[in-house]
Amino acid sequence: KTSRITYARMHLFAQENQAVFSLEEAREYAVLHNKTLINAGRDLDLAQQRVREAAGSGLPQVNASLDYMTNFNYEFALDFGGGTTEPPDIDYSLLDAGDYEVLDAISQMFSGPSGGSTIVMEDQANANLQVTQLIFSGQYWVGIQVAKLGRKIAEQSLTSTELDVKENVMNSYYLILVTEELLRIINENIDNLKEILEHTTNMFRVGMMEQTDVDQLKINLSQLENAKKAMERNVELNYNMFRLVTGIESGTRVILSDSLSTLLADMEEAAPMYTDFDPAVNPTYQLLMTQEEISAKMVDMQRWSHAPVISGYYNYREKLLTTSFDLSPKNAAGLSMSLPIIAGGTKRAQVSQAKIELDKVSRNRSLLGDQLMLQKNQLTFEMQSAWDNYKTQQENVEVAKRVFESIDNKYRQGVLSSLDLTQANTNYLQAENNYISSILTLLQAKLKLDKLYCRL
Repeated sequence: KTSRITYARMHLFAQENQAVFSLEEAREYAVLHNKTLINAGRDLDLAQQRVREAAGSGLPQVNASLDYMTNFNYEFALDFGGGTTEPPDIDYSLLDAGDYEVLDAISQMFSGPSGGSTIVMEDQANANLQVTQLIFSGQYWVGIQVAKLGRKIAEQSLTSTELDVKENVMNSYYLILVTEELLRIINENIDNLKEILEHTTNMFRVGMMEQTDVDQLKINLSQLENAKKAMERNVELNYNMFRLVTGIESGTRVILSDSLSTLLADMEEAAPMYTDFDPAVNPTYQLLMTQEEISAKMVDMQRWSHAPVISGYYNYREKLLTTSFDLSPKNAAGLSMSLPIIAGGTKRAQVSQAKIELDKVSRNRSLLGDQLMLQKNQLTFEMQSAWDNYKTQQENVEVAKRVFESIDNKYRQGVLSSLDLTQANTNYLQAENNYISSILTLLQAKLKLDKLYCRL
C-alpha cells in the first residue's frame, strides 16, 4: 500500500520533477531503489547459484569430444626372417563377419615372398561420450550444507543492510526537518530584529536612542543573516544526502510531508516499549550464529577428508576413421576409489585448526550477546535522558520567550538598552536551538533502539 502511494505521488509530480514523501514512504522507496541494498540482493542471488554449483558437482557429468589424428600414411615394416610363415590356425566359426578384415591383415603379416610385411598407419577419427557419476563423498554432502549456510548468511546480510538503509533514510529525514525548523526560527528572528532595528532607527532620529543601539542591532542582524546562509546550505546538503540514500535522482525536488510535531506525537510512551530484549533478533548476532554453524560444518568436512571417495564412469567411442588393425572396444565402464592412508599428520592438523576456529566463533557469539545486552541498557538510558532533556528544553523555550517579550516591551518604552534586548534575543535563540537539538537527539535515540530491536 505504501509503495503504491509513493509511486502515485511520484507519477503525479513527474512533470514538475518533484516527489512527496512521508517517513514511511521514504523507507519503502529506499528499500526498492537504494543501490547498496540492490547489490546486497544480487549477493543473495549469487549465493543461490553457489548452492546449485555445489549440488551440481555430485550429479552425472556428461562430456563429449571429437578427435582426429593423421600419421601421414606412415608405413610400419614387419620382418619375420624371410621365407613364408604360415599364420596360426584360427577357428573361423567363432568369428563374426566384420572380423574378416582383421584376419586378412594378420594373414598378410605372417605371409609373403620376402618373409615380412608392411602396415600403413592410416588416419583415425573418434567421437567420444563419457558419463561420470560421484557415488560417495562425505565432503560433497557437507559442502552442499555449507553452501546453503552461505545462502543463509547472504539473506541475513540483506536484512542487516536493509536496516542500515532504513536507519540512514530516517536519520536523513530527521536532519532535514530539524535544519528546516532551525532555518524557520532564524528567519523569524531576522524579521523580528529588522522590525526592532527600524523602530530603533526612528527613535534615534528623534534623539531617544543612541547610535550604538542602532549599530549593535545591525551587528546582530548581520550575524543572523550569515547564520541563515549557512543553514540554507546545510538544508540543501541534507536533501542531497536524502536523495542518495533513497535512490532518488539528483535533480528531483523532494517535499517531506511529515513534520517534527507528527513524529513527536507518539513519543510520550516510548520508554516502556523497550523492556525484554533477545540478542537473537539482532542481525549481527544471527550472522555469527550462522558462522558458527559453518565452522561446525568445516570440522565435519575435515573429518570426512579421511573417508574414501567413490565414483563411476561409462565411456562410449564411435570410430569414424580407423585402421584395420584397431582392436580397442567401443564401450567401457568402471569404478574408482581413492582413500588417503598416510598424510604425514596434515589431516589431523587441519581438523584441529577447524575445531579452534569453531571455538573462537562460539566465544565471539557469546561475547556479542553480552555486548548487545550492554548496548540495550545504554541506549535505554540514553533514550530516557534524551526525553528528560527534551521536556526541559521545551520549558526553557517558553521561559526564554516570555523574558524576551518582556524585555522587548521595556526596550520599546525606552526603559532598557539595546544591550539588554540583544542579550535576551540571544538567549531566546539559543533556547530554541537547544530545543530543536533535543528533538533530534530524542529521535535519534529512539531510532537506535528501534534498530537494535529490529523495528524499523
